[in-house]
Amino acid sequence: MGDCTIPCSHGIMFSMAMSVAKKSFLIILISIAIASFFWVRHLRRRLTAIQGAVITRNSDPRKQLPIADVEITASDGISVVKSKSDASGLFTIKLRKPLLRGQIIALQFRHPNYDPLELSANTPGQIAVASLAPLFKAKPIADNLPKQTIGNVRVRYSIKTASVVTIGSAVRAFEAINEGNVPCAAHLQCSPDGKWRAATASTSLDAGQGNEFRNARASCIAGPCPFTRIDATGLDHDGRTISVSGTSWSDTATFLVEAEVVHPMTTDVVRNSYPAIFGDALNFTLPPSAEGVSIQADVNAETIIFPLGPALILSWADCNVRINRDQTRVFRCELKPGYRWINQGASTQ
Repeated sequence: MGDCTIPCSHGIMFSMAMSVAKKSFLIILISIAIASFFWVRHLRRRLTAIQGAVITRNSDPRKQLPIADVEITASDGISVVKSKSDASGLFTIKLRKPLLRGQIIALQFRHPNYDPLELSANTPGQIAVASLAPLFKAKPIADNLPKQTIGNVRVRYSIKTASVVTIGSAVRAFEAINEGNVPCAAHLQCSPDGKWRAATASTSLDAGQGNEFRNARASCIAGPCPFTRIDATGLDHDGRTISVSGTSWSDTATFLVEAEVVHPMTTDVVRNSYPAIFGDALNFTLPPSAEGVSIQADVNAETIIFPLGPALILSWADCNVRINRDQTRVFRCELKPGYRWINQGASTQ
């Protein structure tokens, strides 16, 4: 029994050392596995964006119009994401960032009025431009048939503009009654250095219903003006009423407040715009505040004004409109069969 003491103790210590080593190795493996899991999870959560535009296929760049409501499907072989183009043809698709560089993303474009298109993208940040061919092409009209003429086209619209009418002016004098060289003592108002007694006077003006003051100002006009102070915060903003106060810490001082009286008005200003004509289509833009849009044109040499209501109906053209991000409206009107342009100085063929 005594002979086994030393060998047995060495065996136990060796066994304990092996046990600690195994546990340490196991802990390291588990830590690596957990770290790998979260790292892969982080990589898969990273997103990459594909942006592009969908336009009409045409050899003339001026006729490559944006196409809205095109269904775009993107696939990286693992996930599938769908999106639609907006009024400007823009589309944005966000996919998980690929673990491997050079991974190809397949893009499909579908619209009921255009041929389907398939593209591939493999460079992050690259702009994808999809040109879709129309399914239905306009039937050519025989040249020997008479056509009605459209010329001297201009776009008329109105914008509300703020204006003012000057009614007159307002003026008022007021006094801060005080006696100079009187120690401040326990008086409530004192000079800035706290030495002399001070007095404050104030006044206010009312421009009347619907009127406002403009360019209001106040000054000391009589008395020991170097020893006065004016509080003109009530004159900083235009409005129906204004107020001002003046303080004197010497003898009585006289102050004067003046302002112009105006009547604000909102008027409609009519403006004209000349569209750009490419082929059979005219194009023009309008600011967001434009109202009462109409098109004036000479139809068979007779000047006619066509109101362009929300339905965008013209007897001689088919019109559509899209709205940009800044709310600018972009109009396009394409001639109907049987019409042609004539004497259009702003046209570009």
